[in-house]
Amino acid sequence: MKKLLSREMLKYVFTITITMLAIGLILSAVVSDKIVLIAVLSIAYVIFMLMLLYFYDRHVKPISNATKVVDQLVKGNYQARVETSTSGKLGELNKKLNLLGRNLSELSIQERMQAEQLSTVIDNNESGLLLIDEKGYIHLANRKLVQMFGKTAKDYVGFLYYDVLSYEKMHKIVQEVFLYEKNIKGSFKLKDGTTSMYLEVVGAPIFNDKGFLKGAVLVIYDITELKKLEVMRKDFVANVSHELKTPITSIRGFAETLLEGSMHNEDELESFLRIIYEESKRLQVLTEDLLTLAKLEEDSFELDTSMIDVSELVDNFLPIISQKAQLKDITLQLDIEEHITFEADFSKVKQILINLLENAINYTAEGGTVSLSIHSDDDKVYFKVSDNGIGMKEKEIERIFERFYRVDQDRSRNTGGTGLGLAIVKHIVETHEGTIHVQSDIGKGTTFIVELQRSMEE
Repeated sequence: MKKLLSREMLKYVFTITITMLAIGLILSAVVSDKIVLIAVLSIAYVIFMLMLLYFYDRHVKPISNATKVVDQLVKGNYQARVETSTSGKLGELNKKLNLLGRNLSELSIQERMQAEQLSTVIDNNESGLLLIDEKGYIHLANRKLVQMFGKTAKDYVGFLYYDVLSYEKMHKIVQEVFLYEKNIKGSFKLKDGTTSMYLEVVGAPIFNDKGFLKGAVLVIYDITELKKLEVMRKDFVANVSHELKTPITSIRGFAETLLEGSMHNEDELESFLRIIYEESKRLQVLTEDLLTLAKLEEDSFELDTSMIDVSELVDNFLPIISQKAQLKDITLQLDIEEHITFEADFSKVKQILINLLENAINYTAEGGTVSLSIHSDDDKVYFKVSDNGIGMKEKEIERIFERFYRVDQDRSRNTGGTGLGLAIVKHIVETHEGTIHVQSDIGKGTTFIVELQRSMEE
């Protein structure tokens, strides 16, 4: 544009100069007075300079300004604008340049917003993401991946994947993605000290428009909780099988013994029938506990809530608990606040207290003490069951609400425990949207604290 302008300007100046020279020659031939000739030429020169200045302001300067704005736009400064006071084609050009600047600015803002949104989605994804190009260099590592493997994103981006990821399983997945050009899945365990994390890696190839392989994306899922649930399921099946097998084996064995002739021996008959009765009762209790747990875990389960008077609640189960305490010579202490009412499922809260008190009696030696304390404030009711029994270690406290977990296997079985009582308690408390806490010391005893809302909000 500048060259074209200079060419046009030179042509324009050359034309005016030739014209003035021609006028000067004609005047010099016609006018003999040199003063008049100089005056005429001076006026012509002034007119020429004014015309040149006008031409510069009218054409050269606007185009120069427009050129500077174009340069700024090329450099990425989309806020640059040119004055639009010029009319004609140049004015129209300036308006279009300003419109272009505004459009580029809006596109830049939209692009930045989309990039920020994409970055936010990627960084807040609950799965680890790793983007690798066809040469094996990492181009992206999100926040979750950094949390899984440590370090920072800068320690991954720009490096070869096998230099910064020291896991052979991941190396193999990447290699197979590039080799077979299809999705590859694998899993491995990541161990950090005493803790373990189970990860599942899904690798997928990335192709360009022409179908050529341009890289791979790895998605890493933390499946630790799923693994724990799988282990719990397997343990549950194994424990149920074991718990059912023991009484069934006993019942079958003694029944066979009776059928083989022992039924004619009155002493053995009574003894064996008593054993069969106790084992069948144990089997019934186990079945009922399993059914209770299954019912509590159903999505359709609903509490049968009503206003409960604490005194009435305690009077309903106290005779049963007192009898069991007396059989072991255990002192039962009560600290019940009067006139407490709260909204809950009567039968389920009763089951909570019976399970906790029976558990305390089972794990307290003869001559020990078990206490029940019930108090309230404006919002909650607090149930505290304490004993001075065998207590628990910290690692045991973390597991006591698991199904079939027993602190003392032999003692629990000898007292008829199924190992499901505390699991049922926790489910009932959670169904009431309450909380349960455990405090315990080895040899000193254990305290369970249950907190329930006084009013069940819809």
